[in-house]
Amino acid sequence: MDAHHNDQETAKGRSSVGQSRSAAATGDEATLSRIGEALRGLRYGSVLTIVQDGVVVQIERTEKTRFTR
Repeated sequence: MDAHHNDQETAKGRSSVGQSRSAAATGDEATLSRIGEALRGLRYGSVLTIVQDGVVVQIERTEKTRFTR
């Protein structure tokens, strides 16, 4: 395979990646809103985001309750 052909394949790959990211961008605001909801009111705990292929596919919220002695 020559260098010119390889450059074309690389550019082609970047183009398709850019298109899929553009399509995913439409859900970015909704995803950020859901993460914000998970964080809202959380005093002790964690929010975990699971990402696959650059897309958030799962949000987990773990809340802990602390008691004073």
